[in-house]
Amino acid sequence: MNKKNDLIKSYDYKKFEQRPESVSFSNLTFKTADFLNRDLSWLSFNERVLVEAQSKNTPLLEKLRFLDIFRSNNDEFFMKRVNFHILNSTARKKISFDGISKSELHQAVIETAVNQNLALKQTFLEIKKELEKNSIKLCEWNEVSAQEKKSLYRYFRKNIFPILTPLAVDSGHPFPFLSNLSKSIGLILKKPGQDERFFARVKIPNQINQWVQLPKKQNHEFRFINIEHLIKENISDLFTGMEIESSSLFRVTRFAALEDDEDEPEDKMEWVEEELRERKFAPVIRLEFEKKVDDWIKDFLSEELDVEEDCIFYFHSPAQYQDFSEIYNLPLSKLKFKKFSQSIPKELIHNDKNIFQAIKRKDILVHFPYQSFTHTVEEFVKQASNDPKVKAIKIILYRTDTHGKLINYLIQAAENKKQVVCIIELKARFDEERNIKWAQKLEETGVHVSYGLIDKKTHAKMIAIVREDHDALRTYTYIGTGNFNSQTSKFYTDMGLFSAKQKVGLEVLEVFNYLTGRSVHKKYSDLLVAPFNMFTNFQKKILDQGKLAQKGHSVQIIAKMNQLEDSGIITSLYKASQQGVKIKLYVRGFCCLRPGVKGLSENIEVISLVGRLLEHSRIFYFSTSDKDPLKGDFYIGSADWMSRNLHDRVEVIAPIKTKEVKKRIWTYLNLLGKDTKNTWYLQANGDYIKKSPNEEFFDSQDFMIKGA
Repeated sequence: MNKKNDLIKSYDYKKFEQRPESVSFSNLTFKTADFLNRDLSWLSFNERVLVEAQSKNTPLLEKLRFLDIFRSNNDEFFMKRVNFHILNSTARKKISFDGISKSELHQAVIETAVNQNLALKQTFLEIKKELEKNSIKLCEWNEVSAQEKKSLYRYFRKNIFPILTPLAVDSGHPFPFLSNLSKSIGLILKKPGQDERFFARVKIPNQINQWVQLPKKQNHEFRFINIEHLIKENISDLFTGMEIESSSLFRVTRFAALEDDEDEPEDKMEWVEEELRERKFAPVIRLEFEKKVDDWIKDFLSEELDVEEDCIFYFHSPAQYQDFSEIYNLPLSKLKFKKFSQSIPKELIHNDKNIFQAIKRKDILVHFPYQSFTHTVEEFVKQASNDPKVKAIKIILYRTDTHGKLINYLIQAAENKKQVVCIIELKARFDEERNIKWAQKLEETGVHVSYGLIDKKTHAKMIAIVREDHDALRTYTYIGTGNFNSQTSKFYTDMGLFSAKQKVGLEVLEVFNYLTGRSVHKKYSDLLVAPFNMFTNFQKKILDQGKLAQKGHSVQIIAKMNQLEDSGIITSLYKASQQGVKIKLYVRGFCCLRPGVKGLSENIEVISLVGRLLEHSRIFYFSTSDKDPLKGDFYIGSADWMSRNLHDRVEVIAPIKTKEVKKRIWTYLNLLGKDTKNTWYLQANGDYIKKSPNEEFFDSQDFMIKGA
């Protein structure tokens, strides 16, 4: 990977010699050179994560956390994208707007992945040296004394050996099942005095500690060795009377996408459960080995798993396969980010006994993780579950957490004879099994559970609480940008809006009716709802800005999201740019828009914010006045500007009506514009660069933390 700390090089698009000049879609023609490739942009984002692990501004143990994030992102990329969109040319017929062929893209992805693994190795080695300077040593087997090896052997026999199951392959023992992302040791076995080779596999258990702590020694307060060393060095205990000719650590990655069925299934839960069973046996799309793997083991596994040579990768360091959470959790606060306390919105501090009075008085914006999820969203549902005036609670759960309290509050509400409706999206990728369990638990306690729609994921973040106030039956709503998850709310930046405005409340109820009762209400005047009016409204907002610019007005668009890919939105932004609209886009992840191209997008700036916290909020601003920015249109909600969000999911974006909330969002957007620490600027050629400030770095996240 050719990069420095202030520059991320994109893949060289000039290498795609067979790239067509244009492609057609929906009766429109697009120049392929106007679009960046989604998958290569995704890999570029993960490089920006790796830079956080390299940065001198990142505390030492936090660097390990960023290594874990990099590895997790890399695994997710291969599971989601490599097979379905790159290797399988018949998987989707959608035209790629960047014009890159699947074979060229596959080659580029493989090359990028190899280079990233080499960069990961170098980063890990540098971090390992820093750890040693701070009395933390990650030991190799040859660095452990003979006496310690005896102690480790006793640990192995007591804590690891009973869990291990050796699986040999011969005429009486079929090839074992290899689960996704499982780590294993492959071995060549022989009977004494015979030449015939046998393959055997031992899975590395992931339900026990992955690092074993050793006694303090010399200048190292904390010493660790990972269990792969212990198992590999003592593996002969599992094969008494057999000869072990060779052994190698390996790992498999399977394709993990759930495919849509052509025929509408009768039962969504049964369908998802069946798909999960099939996922376990999905094709292996990546096979990873130690660098010194025996050719016989490699050939045997690649043949059994039907893996081509270009899908075989090699471990360059433990960071590719090893989790560092046990090291990160050491009680060394000086080597971590300083902890901060989440605040409570001032509107709720003196209204904690009746949150509904505070919301009825005025709309309330909450901003996570700077403000408390527990004292806002969870308190909202908690009070509703016990309030005798509350008649109904309706909520959408896309991803929630085991330790959160929302599920218990919903159960409590049902026990209190309230009408409780919970829409659980069973197809939330990688959370399907957990969501099925929650759905079953809620149904058993009397909650009305719906699984949303068969053909569209429900991704909106909404709660509706119907309460009989003294003057009327009123719907209190919450519309947010992030999931109802108490854990991620501590390190994801998200916003949410509490409101008692009845027009919004009625439209929120219409969305719930669509999800539970097949209502096809499509006329929303306040909310932007996908798949009905969201795309057309966003496109109209963008094009209206262009018309204002042509009339001589100084107008702008500011949008913040996770990724940007929809060709219709991108094309509209290009047109607005050409008409003189100043456009600033905060896109944390992949971005298919090419900014700064003369005559096309020279008025568009794309910025990726990557820092301590994961930027997750979706905010959209369209100015309508040259002088007063607060007269512009503000929105927050669940959708990115991606085709799947705008057309193939149920998403909700809420307008911001009150001046006070607008002012808070406008202040925040301006704060992001001052950030010089976490910002990467996308260049026209696809590169990301950091601009060196003339003065000290300004960190918008740190500023918000200190003001929390």
